[in-house]
Amino acid sequence: MTAPVICWFKRDLRVQDNPALALAARLGPVIPLYIVEPEMWAQRDASGRQYAYLGEALDSLRDDLNGIGLPLSVRVGDAVPVLENLRASHGVTDLVSHEETGNGWSYARDRRVTGWARGQGVTWHELPQCGVMRRLGNRDRWQGARDAFMRAAVVPVVSGGVAATGVETDAMPSARALGLEDHCPGRQKGGRRAAMRALDSFLTTRGESYTRAMSSPLTGARACSRLSPHLAVGVLSVRETVHAGRAAPNGRGADWARAMRSFQARLAWRDHFMQKLEDEPAIEHRCLHPAYEGLRPPEPDAVRLAAWARGETGLPFVDACMRSLIATGWLNFRMRSMLMAVASYHLWLDWRATGAVLAQYFTDYEPGIHWSQVQMQSGTTGMNTIRIYNPVKQGLDQDPTGVFTRAWVPELADVPDAQLQRPWAWDGAGGLLGKGYPTPIVDPVAAAKAAKEAVYACRAAHRGDAETARIVQKHASRKRPRRKPRNDAQLSLDL
Repeated sequence: MTAPVICWFKRDLRVQDNPALALAARLGPVIPLYIVEPEMWAQRDASGRQYAYLGEALDSLRDDLNGIGLPLSVRVGDAVPVLENLRASHGVTDLVSHEETGNGWSYARDRRVTGWARGQGVTWHELPQCGVMRRLGNRDRWQGARDAFMRAAVVPVVSGGVAATGVETDAMPSARALGLEDHCPGRQKGGRRAAMRALDSFLTTRGESYTRAMSSPLTGARACSRLSPHLAVGVLSVRETVHAGRAAPNGRGADWARAMRSFQARLAWRDHFMQKLEDEPAIEHRCLHPAYEGLRPPEPDAVRLAAWARGETGLPFVDACMRSLIATGWLNFRMRSMLMAVASYHLWLDWRATGAVLAQYFTDYEPGIHWSQVQMQSGTTGMNTIRIYNPVKQGLDQDPTGVFTRAWVPELADVPDAQLQRPWAWDGAGGLLGKGYPTPIVDPVAAAKAAKEAVYACRAAHRGDAETARIVQKHASRKRPRRKPRNDAQLSLDL
């Protein structure tokens, strides 16, 4: 009798377009497995909103697996003992999963699993599920290979698979049991149905204003696809999304055609940034260019960090964006970039501390995108454009009527429109600042000037050096669009 095969679900919580599940079903009776790893949820980038979203995605996966006769087993614990228990009790000789580009913790865990598999004679089949490639030497041919993967047919849902018998399942631990205390009332819901509703509404109606409306927090929440959390845990595959976008009805005008091209480009940029972390896992912990280590104090100013993390910097638009993110788990691309840039330049905080805060707040946290982008917005890559956002100007440009700012910073309700983004210039500031609303913790103009001088001095000292050349060769895109996308370096890529 053929030995059971473990199909280990990680960031691929779907039965559709799932090459790993299809392979497992061909190899033998399947044990569909998800492991809740308490140590993973104790990491600095984990949060209750992410765990709640995961629970909904797992409920959806469980239903879909039941529909094809392959019941899901959930186990709680460290991956190696869980896998060994199943091997010993069921005679497992094959483990199948998708490759994961996760954080440093998951990378170390996968290395432990590799050691276990070799030691026990278990064959671990790891398959790609997007355009990210293992052991890539350089980017010379990456784009073509990525595009070929996306052109390939979507893998059909498994039919006729046989379930292994006698496999037990554990109850999901509560968020409190895992130490995840996090209130996010406006969080997106998880699961396949929610993902398909978002995809359908974007490709039929919401997407038309995508390129025009994505930059503002007022319009971006509707105009953006809102697929990012579904892609992050794999409820929806990137390839499914690419195919659906290409199949969207044409002939609806120039705005629609432009929006769909932009959407496809951002799906490609998603893989591009994840490839950076795959190629260089250390960018979660170290500056991509080592010359920038020590540029900012390694121990960030605790007062500034706490004020920024709570949305109490005294910079109205910054605070509004942060409070919106805390409450909803999502923010449009430009505002994510501004939050990180203000933290890195105006507040002069180290990106490792601020990046961890944002990682917890993002329901759609994707390590490969996140840490690449955190470093880009902090100016520590040695090769990307330095962007120092003016938070007052951003407020005036993206929230000209003050609707968004007042919604999230109601303390400013009485401040006239003309002074809303700089209440310190208002005649009534004396009765507000330091009492109902914080006095700005920095002078935004002076802080930006000092940061610009320091970062550009470091950049000039190392422009063209051997390390910069190495970084460009390893990480820079080889694709040269006819017109560079204005928003190619933003935190969420507005998915």
